[in-house]
Amino acid sequence: MYKRNSFRIACRIVLFFFGMGLLYSCSSTKKIRNQNIEQVITTAKSYRGTPYRYGGTTRAGMDCSALVFQSFRSVGVTLPRSTAEQIKVGKKVSRNKLAKGDVVFFATGNRRRKVTHAGIVTQTGRGNIQFIHASTSLGVTEDNLFSTYWSGKFLQGRRVF
Repeated sequence: MYKRNSFRIACRIVLFFFGMGLLYSCSSTKKIRNQNIEQVITTAKSYRGTPYRYGGTTRAGMDCSALVFQSFRSVGVTLPRSTAEQIKVGKKVSRNKLAKGDVVFFATGNRRRKVTHAGIVTQTGRGNIQFIHASTSLGVTEDNLFSTYWSGKFLQGRRVF
């Protein structure tokens, strides 16, 4: 009887500490994820004002996919270089579930379903989702996803991590 109770107690103790480890691990992982998201956004914002240059990847000039590529690279995440390949990475997220750090994709050309543009969500709020991107006319800038122009061009969002 004594051995049986000791075994049960030992099992409960092990399960307790295992459970605590999982909780700590999850909260630690969430904290790291949030830090990474903030770093991605900070990096993207550091490029504000950089002129648009098709195929460009530096502060002298960059395109939208380079902004996404460089921003995620700052936290050790290597994404493909083109929007056509970037849209395949991560988990698809609906417009109403977008969060900071999600990548948003648009069809700005004549073909309504062909991805041609990308940006990174920097802020979310009711009716106001801000994203940073490399605009052909303004360079790296932030816009509201729900503006008349961008709302009609939105294709999908992707959560990289």
